Amino acid sequence: MLARLSIRDIVLIERLDIEFATGLAVLTGETGAGKSILLDAFALALGGRGDAGLVRHGAEQGQVTAVFDIPKNHPAAKILAENGLEDTGEMILRRVQLADGRTRAFINDQSISVQTLKAVGAALVEIHGQHDERALVDAATHRRLLDAFAGLEKDVAAVETLWDARRTANTALEEHRAAMERAAREADYLRHASDELKQLAPKDGEETSLASRRTTMMQGEKIASDLREAQEAVGGNHSPVGALAAAVRRLERRGVNSPALVEPAVKAIDIAINALEEADQHLQAALAATDFDPGELERIEERLFALRAASRKYSTPVDGLAALAAKYAAEIVLIDAGASRLKKLEQAAVEADARYSAAAKKLSMARQKSAEKLNKAVNAELAPLKLERAKFMTQVETDEAAPGPQGFDRVEFWVQTNPGTKPGPLMKVASGGELSRFLLALKVVLSDRGSAPTLVFDEIDTGVGGAVADAIGGRLARLAGKVQVMAVTHAPQVAARADQHLLISKDALDKGRRVATRVNALAADHRREEIARMLAGAEITAEARAAADRLLKAATA
Repeated sequence: MLARLSIRDIVLIERLDIEFATGLAVLTGETGAGKSILLDAFALALGGRGDAGLVRHGAEQGQVTAVFDIPKNHPAAKILAENGLEDTGEMILRRVQLADGRTRAFINDQSISVQTLKAVGAALVEIHGQHDERALVDAATHRRLLDAFAGLEKDVAAVETLWDARRTANTALEEHRAAMERAAREADYLRHASDELKQLAPKDGEETSLASRRTTMMQGEKIASDLREAQEAVGGNHSPVGALAAAVRRLERRGVNSPALVEPAVKAIDIAINALEEADQHLQAALAATDFDPGELERIEERLFALRAASRKYSTPVDGLAALAAKYAAEIVLIDAGASRLKKLEQAAVEADARYSAAAKKLSMARQKSAEKLNKAVNAELAPLKLERAKFMTQVETDEAAPGPQGFDRVEFWVQTNPGTKPGPLMKVASGGELSRFLLALKVVLSDRGSAPTLVFDEIDTGVGGAVADAIGGRLARLAGKVQVMAVTHAPQVAARADQHLLISKDALDKGRRVATRVNALAADHRREEIARMLAGAEITAEARAAADRLLKAATA
């Protein structure tokens, strides 16, 4: 429910803070006092369209903050979670309107997009007026309201799950069928290519390995003589290693008497001997690498030629031939074994469709039965609202050839406003005043289902007489027993039913040079005076006060 509304610098409102309670709150005041401004500001906080004209003259920006108390499992909390916002139980919606036309949106002091704010606002509040179409213009809304009335939300969720499973099964079937058709068209080519690549047996990295080996062989032949000459000098008959080793032994024998003179030289010679021996090992390895069989070089070149020819033929890098061979082999398997898998997928699709269809048909039957109950309940509310000659009808059109996530049904609310006239869609047939009363009847019937926790009715009693206004007030009061209701009204019969009465007025400031909108919560005596004003007009008479007393007593009876 809405707990608090704070407005700063919006049109004629400089600073306004209103505390709300549960039940029915009515907002009254003379024409032009600022009731529409208040609702426009509230709509702005809920994600409504921004407008630079909303900013009070002389201010750089305006701001509206709406504070709601909501349960943890409320749909608005789910929207917060989907957008990475924390649910603290108290939800603070804030909208800043800048004088240059830009706006900024916040929830719990975290910056969010206007689209997110609008989604959260729609889950928290519904605003309805004589010409409001938001709640009823979309037939999908009618289906959701019928499902909520019948308590079919779990059944709808089950059908949605089966629809997803059906779609998944059919997608798998179509993809496999398309792959089989594609493979069948290319079967001869695939078999030839698969056999050729299978015989070639390419391996990943093979080209690089062969090219490197080929280069080493070709270069090794050129430097082999130099390598042998160097190896002979380092480790062959002319190697100095033997002479150096003998010199070290002689020095070591002499070094007993003069170690300081001998040891540095011995260490240096040892290092030289080790280096020569290491060089010898490297040279021998290099000679081994250059020692090759000319036949091996020929085989390597033939293999490279075959791989590169296949690469050009199949327009694939040599390193991609192995993957291509595997792909072709898989497609051959698909051709050979695809028929068996196709049958399994067809069976799975048939079974998924059967499960979905059975659940959707069951849901359709439940909707048809519930539509009759909804019609009866709404029609029972029409007579007191001066719609006794009208008839409300819930049209459920079932078309199994047009399935969807929520079943086969298209639900639309129809009305017949007078006997003998042609029934039609509610939004097209009902006038503005009739539409608001049909909406009120629907909301009373659906008060604890499919409704936002806060409902706002903007002058839905305009143009109706005392008895109808009293009926509207009674139904608003009944509705307020289950959800929070706010009503902007000019009808004293409605105002008398309020749990909270807010008076909107204009006060002159700065010696009349400017005005500001004020909102005051009225106590009992002031309520009687305001209702008497609504009854009498400019001059409040004793008779008007007595009539106001009667209305207030009747409302609490």
